[in-house]
Order: sequence, then C-alpha cells, then structure tokens
Amino acid sequence: MNTHRAPRPAAAARPVRWAADAVSALREGARVRLDYSAQSLWRVDRLIEEIRREGAPYAAVETVLRGFGAYAGEVVVRQTGAEWWTTGGEYWVRTPDGRLWDPVDEARRCFVGDGSLRLLCRDATGAVRR
Repeated sequence: MNTHRAPRPAAAARPVRWAADAVSALREGARVRLDYSAQSLWRVDRLIEEIRREGAPYAAVETVLRGFGAYAGEVVVRQTGAEWWTTGGEYWVRTPDGRLWDPVDEARRCFVGDGSLRLLCRDATGAVRR
C-alpha cells in the first residue's frame, strides 16, 4: 500500500492551518471533536448559530469563523479531491468540475443567519458526483 500523498498546493497552507486550529481549539476548549466528515458540519453550523445567539460582535469571532469556513473547505477537499485556490488574500475551494466555492465567506454568512456550511458541502460534493 502506498501511503505517499502528493504535495498540496501552496494555496492550501493557510486554510489547512486555520482548519486544524479550529479542530484543536474545539477539542481542547469545548470538548467537541470534528472528524472532517460532512456530518460534522451539522455541529459547526449549530456552533455558529449559538455564537450568533449570544450576541458576540463580528470582530470578536472573525478568526473563529474563518477557521470554521476553512474546516468546511477541507471537508470538501477531502471528499472530492478539490484543491484550495487563492488570490488577493481570499481563499476558495475549486472542485474537480471547475466550480469555485467560498467556505470562509459562507461561515460569515452563517453568522448573520444566511448560510450553512453543511449545505455548501452538500452542494459542492453533489456537484462533483453528477
């Protein structure tokens, strides 16, 4: 069995780190385990909803939301063979069908009550399966 993985594009470095930081912070602080599965995004959506209900100002949770978005992007990458793309400081996931997805922005939209990381993942992985 070959366990060698191809190197990831340089664009992946930051979002992969943000996702890993979010997973670690939740495991250590909230005792919440995230396993990079599509099902785990239900929990992330609920966590964002709880933060919103608590009335936290956006500036106080911006880094957390970025981590949650990067985590959702990594779920899509791992399930579809997608890759991270970057330009101008923004990060997207490009699925094998050529579509671009913005999970970091979707996390921000979740915070204002107008998005879902779970649904973004469903749409992105479903688009690849067709």
